[in-house]
Amino acid sequence: MSENILFNAVVNGDRERVIKAIQEAIENGEKADIILQEGIVKGMAEVGRLFEEGEYFVPEMLIAARAVKDGLQVLKPYLQLADIQPRGKILIGTVKGDLHDIGKNLVSIMLEGAGYQIIDLGVDVDAALFLEKTKEEKPDVLALSALLTTTMTNMTNVVKTIRNEKQTRNVKIIIGGAPVTQNFADEIGADGYSMDASQAVRLVNSLMQR
Repeated sequence: MSENILFNAVVNGDRERVIKAIQEAIENGEKADIILQEGIVKGMAEVGRLFEEGEYFVPEMLIAARAVKDGLQVLKPYLQLADIQPRGKILIGTVKGDLHDIGKNLVSIMLEGAGYQIIDLGVDVDAALFLEKTKEEKPDVLALSALLTTTMTNMTNVVKTIRNEKQTRNVKIIIGGAPVTQNFADEIGADGYSMDASQAVRLVNSLMQR
């Protein structure tokens, strides 16, 4: 099965093989949603498992994630033709004053590989823009990233701004980044905290089921 080849290519971070496996599966008449679920989603789940068990590290996750990102560009038109709906919509960004994006980008790609639609606002995003885009896009989950202790406080501002508006107060908010903790998430009223990209996928899956 092409999905098994794709699964292995994803786990190995083999970009060219990922793209070729998707193309071959499409040519063989396999359904886009099966290719996504059996090849990409399961492959990225295995990458996450290997990371959590200490067999993979951030570089391996990044390589796999980049391979998946390029593969999804090939697969997306077929998913759209088949009217395959994403599992949910995620709005993500790094908070005001923080220009770090590697962690955010990895979380974005892992979530996209898990079947979610991602809207990435980039870095140095202030609370007003998060609010504007949350109203406009109506995401299921808002994901905030910060890598500096000095910018963590801006997460508080974003959560407060989102919660103060009737239109946006019920959106699920998750936070992450090196200095962030579960205690901090609880303190500012976020719905969840993830210490890495693999856990972020599990956290979003859990929130979507509630």
